[in-house]
Amino acid sequence: MWNALADSMKGAYVAGLAEGAVPRPVIMPLVRGRLVGLIWVRPTRSGEDALTGIAQLSNIAAAAGADEIVLAWESRDVATACGLPLTGPAPCLNMVHATRDGHVLHQFPYEERVLARDSEGVASIDPDWRTAPEPQPGGELVPPVRAAVDYSFVPLELDHPNPFGVTVVLMEEDGYKVRLTDT
Repeated sequence: MWNALADSMKGAYVAGLAEGAVPRPVIMPLVRGRLVGLIWVRPTRSGEDALTGIAQLSNIAAAAGADEIVLAWESRDVATACGLPLTGPAPCLNMVHATRDGHVLHQFPYEERVLARDSEGVASIDPDWRTAPEPQPGGELVPPVRAAVDYSFVPLELDHPNPFGVTVVLMEEDGYKVRLTDT
């Protein structure tokens, strides 16, 4: 499952960068090894709103009773949006695989090969993937990702007969892009 998710995210980055945009942070909750879906962060304003938006990705995992999650984000994009110092390789696709017992940080650095620029100066980029460092058990996570990881495993207590369904609806209403699997 891990290889499929990592390959999928790399593919999403190739497609997004070719169109001039870095994909937004995304969480992939899993229950008993089955992918529940993909949930991308809502459009956010720079600063506190971006920090909150990323941390709130945990709501869907908590509502689903996830026993593991994968969360992906781009180093420079999240640092800029959240007003945080840039740490680690950049540009870089980061993916954290987490359970209640801990997490492993995987980093996929790349160089940006500019293919073209449109009339507004937006670059179409082809990522040239570099050698990935070894996975880092317990690797340092930026604060909003750390919060999303931590809160993903705190049971969401909603007084509703379908807490997962209502969480999906509320997140969609807030602007999160939610794509659930059929399972």
